[in-house]
Amino acid sequence: MRFTKMQGIGNDYIYINCFEEKVPDPAALSIRLSDRHFGIGSDGIILIKPSRQADCEMDIYNADGSRAMMCGNGIRCVGKYVYDHGICKKDVLRVDTQSGVKTLYLNVQNGTVQSVRVNMGAPILNPAQIPADFPGDRAVNVPLLVNGKEYHVTCVSMGNPHCVTFVKDVAALDLAAIGPSFERHPVFPQRVNTEFVEVLSDHEVNMRVWERGSGETWACGTGACASAVACILNGITCHSVLLHLRGGDLQVSWDEKENTVWMEGPAVTVFDGEIEI
Repeated sequence: MRFTKMQGIGNDYIYINCFEEKVPDPAALSIRLSDRHFGIGSDGIILIKPSRQADCEMDIYNADGSRAMMCGNGIRCVGKYVYDHGICKKDVLRVDTQSGVKTLYLNVQNGTVQSVRVNMGAPILNPAQIPADFPGDRAVNVPLLVNGKEYHVTCVSMGNPHCVTFVKDVAALDLAAIGPSFERHPVFPQRVNTEFVEVLSDHEVNMRVWERGSGETWACGTGACASAVACILNGITCHSVLLHLRGGDLQVSWDEKENTVWMEGPAVTVFDGEIEI
């Protein structure tokens, strides 16, 4: 089976062209290939498939074999793959995902895609739809007890559930110790991605992320979007935020009038290969 390893600011996936390849058991394959010692090494696999309602479909499996609804860094790389491999030579693409069709605007230089701006759609703020077991129509700056410590969290879905909390120093956090307790907290019936955000100014923050099914990753596009929305909801930043993640930077803005979140960042091919499945 042919594959392509790609990354968006360090959030790396194995991309499989299902216009040409067949993957009978993607969950098991993701577990096998994602292993960084005995496999290729990745945060999961992304299948690029034909779609009846868009230019292509992306289907995401995390490193533990669980299925993901959406990935902001992953979808930028899908746009690059589809364009660079000639599947669809358009600088505006529509990609079908488990959380709806997303529109991508490709920055093409010298015949290849360098970066992608994505219309991520409207943030979901109703706890019942995220899902998160909090009362009311929004969960903004609400207390949550984790491992005996109280955090204040803001919950947002960008196609998958996110819990955002603000901290003084993200670099000092032991995410391996606290991340799993957030991920599997009973208030989140489908588990949750957790973003830890350190505010630098009214337009700039640092962020680390613990992703359900993958652990700490170097970046999370939907998490960056959720974090920007949380910053704005809490009155901490303006409506355009530069987020510094472990793997690089993303620019995210929320147009509240149109209720649309925009994300922009790079997409990079690491290498192509073949593996027996």
